[in-house]
Amino acid sequence: MPTTSLPHAPGVGFKAQHFAEICETPGRVGWLEIHAENYMGAGGRPLAQLRHLAERFPISVHGVGLSIGGEASLDRDHLDRLRALCDAINPAQFSEHLAWSTHDTSFLNDLLPLPYNQSTLDRVSDHIDQVQEVLGRRMLLENPSSYLAFVETDMSEPEFLAAIARRTGCGLLLDINNVFISATNLGYDPRSYVDAFPLDAVGEVHLGGHDEDSDDHGRPLLIDSHGRETADPVWRLLDHALERMGPRPLLIEWDNDVPDWPTLAAEAERAAQALQRLAVAA
Repeated sequence: MPTTSLPHAPGVGFKAQHFAEICETPGRVGWLEIHAENYMGAGGRPLAQLRHLAERFPISVHGVGLSIGGEASLDRDHLDRLRALCDAINPAQFSEHLAWSTHDTSFLNDLLPLPYNQSTLDRVSDHIDQVQEVLGRRMLLENPSSYLAFVETDMSEPEFLAAIARRTGCGLLLDINNVFISATNLGYDPRSYVDAFPLDAVGEVHLGGHDEDSDDHGRPLLIDSHGRETADPVWRLLDHALERMGPRPLLIEWDNDVPDWPTLAAEAERAAQALQRLAVAA
């Protein structure tokens, strides 16, 4: 079991409009996640609220801008700002995406996919080593949502992530919604993916909503929108994952069309019930 300071309880992505209600009526919420890039300024209300919350809740910092898979070197200024944030609030965990979002001097506002081969493995591992050295803490790497497969890929995503974890000592963030999206879009069994995943390295689990569409051939196409409740098949896939690996911190991601606090708290309650079912079965 990976070492983590997050409780095996539901967490939610913090949104400023929920600040008062989180403080007064958190319900079953046991921890909070923030996106690092929203808190890299010099101060002001966001950081003041975050410091207040960090006194009551464990915080997980989730990065979206490091471009771990990018061909260029990591942005040292970005890394330094990230280190300053982590030093200021001492989060329980830090995580980033297995993706790239930079080209030359341009930053692309998206998380783009990678081929899974030795060249990519070397590059991503070197970048993770640098992040962990600069931050002085172990990071988690998140599996992406996929919409295409690369010809240059010569290993499966679970094999690739397992190799990175072994080589760098990093942990993994298992996004259950991303697994379901990728399996639907690319035509494989999501339960088999979970079964092949290096579950011992998982330090955090994400859940979120997706939108349904279709491709040019009329086949189902799922989009990772984070803009609605978690779908029932994703909850069932979570149950399967928990049965295989045991309890973990469970995050509800809802970043677009953010609902009122009771709606978000209800999603966290559903995550708490999943953990309760696991405890009863044990």
